[in-house]
Amino acid sequence: MNTEEIWRLADAAKGPMIELSDRIWGMPELCYNEHRSCAEHTKALYDHGFRVTENLTGIPTAVMGEAGEGGPVIAILGEYDALPGLSQESGVAEPRPTPGDGTGHGCGHNLLGSASMLAAIAVKDWLKANNIPGRVRYYGCPAEEGGAAKGFLVRDGAFDDVDMAICWHPSAFHGLNEPLSLANTRIDFTFTGRASHAAAAPHLGRSALDAVELMSVGVNYMREHMPSDARIHYAYLDAGGVAPNVVQPKATVRYLIRARDVTELNQLVTRVRKISDGAALMTETKVETRVISAVSNLLGNKVLEEVMQRNLERLGPVPFDDLDRARAAEFQATLSAEDISSAWRRAGVPERKGVSLCDIVVPRDAKPEKMIGSTDVGDVSWKVPTVQARGATYAIGTPGHSWQLTGQGKLPAAHKGMVHVAKAMAGVAVDAFKDPATLAAAKAEHAERMAVQPYVCPLPEGAKPALGMSLAV
Repeated sequence: MNTEEIWRLADAAKGPMIELSDRIWGMPELCYNEHRSCAEHTKALYDHGFRVTENLTGIPTAVMGEAGEGGPVIAILGEYDALPGLSQESGVAEPRPTPGDGTGHGCGHNLLGSASMLAAIAVKDWLKANNIPGRVRYYGCPAEEGGAAKGFLVRDGAFDDVDMAICWHPSAFHGLNEPLSLANTRIDFTFTGRASHAAAAPHLGRSALDAVELMSVGVNYMREHMPSDARIHYAYLDAGGVAPNVVQPKATVRYLIRARDVTELNQLVTRVRKISDGAALMTETKVETRVISAVSNLLGNKVLEEVMQRNLERLGPVPFDDLDRARAAEFQATLSAEDISSAWRRAGVPERKGVSLCDIVVPRDAKPEKMIGSTDVGDVSWKVPTVQARGATYAIGTPGHSWQLTGQGKLPAAHKGMVHVAKAMAGVAVDAFKDPATLAAAKAEHAERMAVQPYVCPLPEGAKPALGMSLAV
C-alpha cells in the first residue's frame, strides 16, 4: 500500500469533478446566494455515497458530506462563491464579458470546491478499499468572498469533532500555501440625517453624505498612525441618492479593516468606530453599525505542512503540455511586466523569462514577498490543525480577482491543476490515517499554540450570517 494508490483513485473519479467545476463556472453566484452551486455539490455528494447534512448550522448554502466509520475525522474544505463584475468569456484573452449580471469566478472557486470534493471522494474510496477506520468529510463552504461563512460554521459547532482540516487555493504556482493571512472585519456604517431643500433651506438639512465623507477623511489621516501591514478599504453602498438639490438624509459605507491578528484588528476597529462617532458629531447625524463578517488570521501547523510538502514533491509539477503553455502565454500577453515579476516575487522563486505556467514545486524554504490577503480558513485553523496547498491553474502573473483569471477557469490547464492538487490533499489525508503519530503530533502542536493564545471568535455576540447580502465588496 502506498500513496500512489490514492492518486489512481483520484484519477478514476476526476471526470465528474471536472464537469462539476465547469458547471459551477457557468453559474457564478455571490456571497450566501450560491443556491444552484450548493445544489450541484450536494447532488454530487449523494451520487458518490456520502452521508449528507444540508443547511449546515442553518446556512442554506452550506453542506457537509461524510463517509467512513469510526477513527479520526479529516475535513477537506471546498468553496464555490464568485465575485461581482468579473464575468468573462471562457478562453478569450481579451476583455469580453458574458451576458448577464456581470458575476464571474475571478478567484477560481469553481475549481476549489471541485478539487476538494475529488480529494474527499478518493479518500472515501481508499478507506473502503483498505478497510481502515476513519471518516472523511467534505465541507461545502459559501461566502468566502466577504461573508466569512467558515467563521460562523466554526462558532456554531460544525468542526467540534474534527481532528484536522485540509484546503487549497488556485494559484499561478504549485506548492505549500504559507499560513500567512490578515484578520479582518467588514462593518457597515449607516448615517442618518435630515433631508431638506439644498438651496432654499440648507440650514435645516443634516447631510448623511457629509458624515460619510468626513469619516473617510478621518480614516485616511489615521493610515499614517497604524501598523504598516494593516489595511483599510471602503466602498459606498448608498451615497444618499442622485439629486444634488436634496440634502442626503441617509448614506451607508462599508469598511473592510485588516490586521495581523485579531487583537490588533480589534484595536483598529475601536479607532475607526471613534472616527465614525466624530463624523456623526460634526454633522449632527446619527450613526449605526452592522458587522457583516469577521475572520481570524491563519494559524500554521508545521507537522502538517511537512506532510503536504512531501506529497507535493512526490507528485512533482502539474503535467502541463505545450498547448497549455501556449494558451497561458496568450493571457500573459495581456499583462504587464510588473504583473509577471510580482507573481514570481510572491512565490519566492527567481523569475524565469518566457515561462507561462508553473513547471516546478515551490521549495519549502522559498522566501515569498509578504503580500497578504485574508481568508475565513483562518478560523478553522484556530479550531483544528489545518494545512493548505496552492495549485497551479493559471498563467503566471494573472492578478487575482481579474477577468483574466475568470477566462482561464475552464481551460485544460485549470483542470489539470485542480486534479493534481486534489491528489496532494488526498495524499495528506492518507498519510494521517496511516500514521496516527503524525496526526497526534499535529494536534499536540496545535494544542501548544492554543495554550499560549486561545482562540477567540472575532464575530461579535449575536452576529448572524448576512444571508440577504447582495454585494461581496
